[in-house]
Amino acid sequence: MPPWLVNLFRLLALVLVVALSVFIFSIRDQAEQLAVYGYPGIFVLAFLAYATVILPAPGVAVVFTMGAIFNPGFVALAAGAGAALGEMSGYLVGFSGQSIAERSKWYERIEGWMKKYGGVAVFLLAAIPNPIFDLAGAAAGTLKMPVWRFLLFCWMGETVKMILFAYAGSSLLKFIN
Repeated sequence: MPPWLVNLFRLLALVLVVALSVFIFSIRDQAEQLAVYGYPGIFVLAFLAYATVILPAPGVAVVFTMGAIFNPGFVALAAGAGAALGEMSGYLVGFSGQSIAERSKWYERIEGWMKKYGGVAVFLLAAIPNPIFDLAGAAAGTLKMPVWRFLLFCWMGETVKMILFAYAGSSLLKFIN
């Protein structure tokens, strides 16, 4: 592939991520209404919540609530898959070569983990609720981790995290009743 075409794809990826983040942030209050559509709605809501880069959006709070209403295992699977696909936005930022956090201390630390541990680092960072996972996605994209590998480890980690939140919501409902 010619270098100019690669650069065009990188620029388009960056523009797409920024536009998607601004759009999702602008509809964040209405997004929770998607949960009424059951598991597909939970999937879409998780995708939207995790597709933003840096900007906050609802995510695990909805999974917690939906775990009390629906089967928590299925809620976790739907939310984990949606979140993993949504995290591709951070990966695309890194792939675009325009990582905004490339010079930060956190980014350098995470990039070191990514170089040393690869998919295991993605899994652990996705499984632990933290505000810096976008940096892990950007590092994975910058380091050209294969997309399938990033998605697999991200999905596994996000699903573990969602299982914890969905069952916590389910347990709370049982405790209240």
